[in-house]
Amino acid sequence: MPQAVSWKRRLKNFLFIDLKTVAGEPSLLSVEPRLQRQWEEKSRYFKSEEEISAAGWYDRRASFFAEFGKIICIGVGGLFFDEGDKPHLKVKLLSNDDEVAILQEFLTIVNRYPPGELIFCAHNGKEFDFPYLCRRLMVNGLPLPAALQISGKKPWEILHKDTLEHWQYGDKRHFVPLDLLAAVLNIPTRPLEWMGDRTSEVYYREHDWPRIEQYARDSVVMLVQVYMRMVGAPLVADEHIVMSD
Repeated sequence: MPQAVSWKRRLKNFLFIDLKTVAGEPSLLSVEPRLQRQWEEKSRYFKSEEEISAAGWYDRRASFFAEFGKIICIGVGGLFFDEGDKPHLKVKLLSNDDEVAILQEFLTIVNRYPPGELIFCAHNGKEFDFPYLCRRLMVNGLPLPAALQISGKKPWEILHKDTLEHWQYGDKRHFVPLDLLAAVLNIPTRPLEWMGDRTSEVYYREHDWPRIEQYARDSVVMLVQVYMRMVGAPLVADEHIVMSD
């Protein structure tokens, strides 16, 4: 019982998040000319064994950069414990063609938590999810919540958790995808259908929202289970994972 109480205390005010991002436009030709020139310059430094044009790189990589991409879905997960101290997970998907609507809904959720006490957890969150969120909020003229006012802070002043950072143990060169980490830790979760660089294709060419939302749900569940294993907490049973409207 004391150990369960410790887990509950450590996971209080936790939000597990996963962003699904795509290129800002269906193709480079649709990009505003000034940004188009910036992308052409940036893509010159990308390396590949095959010859790839700036337009080709845009399709493959624009989603990774907040200056050229946008958020189409945020998976959000929150834990709660029943009377027997068993963990339950509630997952909510914020998905929309309108990025502003997604971000506003996200801010509504965030603002329910005590300022300064909310802790985000993401895989590669400190290098991707957290700064991407901040930048897209700024681009869209939306306020940064207290939990994301991290610019200029020292590493030890940022309370947010990153499962990749946890796994690296100081080796910043060692990148491990979440799917691989779940497999190595022998966590029984549904494999992710694709890597992040395919999301733009599924969104713009296939218009397959159900697959994108399933991908987001699976990512959040996998993230939570990996974090629980890392901190020595019990995994969430499948029957205790629910979707929130």
